[in-house]
Amino acid sequence: MRRPIIAANWKMNNLSDEVIRFFNEFGDTAISLKDREVVIAPAFPYLKMAADLAKGKNITVAAQDVYPEMEGAFTGMVGAKMLNDLGVGAVIIGHSERRHIFKESLELIRKKVTFVQNNGWKLIFCIGETLPERESGKLYDIIKEQIYTAFDGNLWCDTEKAVIAYEPVWAIGTGVVATPEQAAEMHAFVRKIMKERYNREETVILYGGSVKPDNIKGLMSCADIDGALVGGASLKACSFKKLVLY
Repeated sequence: MRRPIIAANWKMNNLSDEVIRFFNEFGDTAISLKDREVVIAPAFPYLKMAADLAKGKNITVAAQDVYPEMEGAFTGMVGAKMLNDLGVGAVIIGHSERRHIFKESLELIRKKVTFVQNNGWKLIFCIGETLPERESGKLYDIIKEQIYTAFDGNLWCDTEKAVIAYEPVWAIGTGVVATPEQAAEMHAFVRKIMKERYNREETVILYGGSVKPDNIKGLMSCADIDGALVGGASLKACSFKKLVLY
């Protein structure tokens, strides 16, 4: 049985006072929820604050990335010992902004997938195509490459520990959302891969890309969409609460 996840990716937003305000306003919304999981991924400087505020609230705190080393001479990076010290329960890997802005290679992303599994965190693995890739008809090849290079011979954690987030790059932060039909088609394609190639039919697959309170019900009505990875609409508690309680 797949348990839906509504995840907030705050990216490089929300300062300390905004983090405190968010948790105060979000309150006990998630405590009584048994049929879905709530995940919040603040920026690195506020992980400890968020983890402390989330205690007893039935909320998993996630890191937006990790460098695949325990510790060491890696200026500007955050490794496993630091995340464990902060109380992180999940890590986002392969987000399109990491792939395209920071030029993360498929090889580095694979190393991070390995690292997250080795450290026992929940893996939220992002995949998605750009608009030119979609328009050229290469979208399925792109998605297969992203999944195969990360997971082939490299996926051994429990099924519930490996979550996929399909985020069409052309819909992230643009206000454009994939139609329910477009999202459903790609989610079904990804589920087929996970079932046939990795024997994981029950993988939770999230949709991301301009998800808002007014479109989440349509997305969640699709059989293969198990939740959402939300950006801008997750920054304020009032909006995120509506998403969580869709």
